[in-house]
Amino acid sequence: MTSTRGFTEITSPDDLRELLGPVHHRAATKERARLHDLDKQWLAASPFLLIATSAADGSCDVSPKGDPAGFTKVLDDTTIAIPERPGNRRADGFLNILSNPQVGLIFMIPGRNETLRINGRARLVSDAPFFDDMIVKGNRPQLAIVVEIQQIFHHCAKAFLRSALWKPQSWTPDGLPSNACIVKTVQDVEESLEELEHYYSPEVYGQKLYQRAT
Repeated sequence: MTSTRGFTEITSPDDLRELLGPVHHRAATKERARLHDLDKQWLAASPFLLIATSAADGSCDVSPKGDPAGFTKVLDDTTIAIPERPGNRRADGFLNILSNPQVGLIFMIPGRNETLRINGRARLVSDAPFFDDMIVKGNRPQLAIVVEIQQIFHHCAKAFLRSALWKPQSWTPDGLPSNACIVKTVQDVEESLEELEHYYSPEVYGQKLYQRAT
């Protein structure tokens, strides 16, 4: 360990293990490399995931993906596919995958405190026969992320219990300025605040979820 600016920094695996202690047996033995039927049931019930990517230079990105439950398609016991819907076209995660195919996924089910984690090797596919099974509201994905599973396991509930994430009484969505106000404040945009409030309103923004920008 090293100490600078009053920080005691952990600099080696031995330092880390001495601090944390040994891995619990259940945690050490829960990793698998193939989907169990229960994993497939979880994917069928999940409407939301987070995908972590890293470029060849080490810069990272985490992106949310969401669709009706079961949008992640199981191709076989070691392969899944995630459709891409119309978005902002930044393609941060996609560009990362092209330079470093390793990805980490967390699948969530609303109200459920556990998560399903999948790590593997990804590739981008612009078309495949299964794309027809991914059509939602007339939108056929332009591309999909195909992930070859290397590691899969269920993650415990502690983070969700500590955060009370699914407890409505803990929610304070109006405790911060609106998204339109944040955009107007931190970004260089031409629209007025009133125009942005209209654009991001559920009635307007919600109509564009599956529309491709021109």
